[in-house]
Amino acid sequence: MNETATCSLCLTPSGLPAHDRCRRRLSDALNELPDLYRALAAHLAPGRTGAASRRGSRTPPLPLRLDVLDLRAWGGIEGILTSWERDLCDRLGWATPPFRGTVEQQVDEAARLLRDNLDWIVGCHPAADDFASEIHAVVNQIKAVVTGETPERRLRLACTCGASLTITLSTPGRRCIRCGQQYGFQELRHLPLAARSAA
Repeated sequence: MNETATCSLCLTPSGLPAHDRCRRRLSDALNELPDLYRALAAHLAPGRTGAASRRGSRTPPLPLRLDVLDLRAWGGIEGILTSWERDLCDRLGWATPPFRGTVEQQVDEAARLLRDNLDWIVGCHPAADDFASEIHAVVNQIKAVVTGETPERRLRLACTCGASLTITLSTPGRRCIRCGQQYGFQELRHLPLAARSAA
């Protein structure tokens, strides 16, 4: 067992390319995305919100929730999945997947292709941790809309190079985009909070 190896998804020590729990969690997220995409359709209509709905307004409310529309439109969930799908195909020398029709069809097929090739992503992709973070973030964003759960509080931590890293309490690991330093779960918890003016 290589003691210096790290899980490609959470960046904590692991003798395997990824912990079973990290891989399973990512596989489950990719499996859920098509159904979560469809579940968002029921949340397009705006709901009544606190004081604003009681006070009234000179302008009528928008007929749709823009946050939900952004997720369901071209470039939302579809954009995240198809950009990773194109990246995977480029790295493996495969032809770019064909246009599949609707946004829903693109989401279904891109999620399937990524899930079917998860072993390669976990074992070989240099940005597997970024892929996992992006997939988990969009799943959490959708679940917050669909279930009404409050999203996790985000914290900004200071990297040793001075850049700031945004995490939640469940973030398994993060790489600094400025200096490339990788932090595992425990290492992140030892970083100080970033000053408000940090980049």
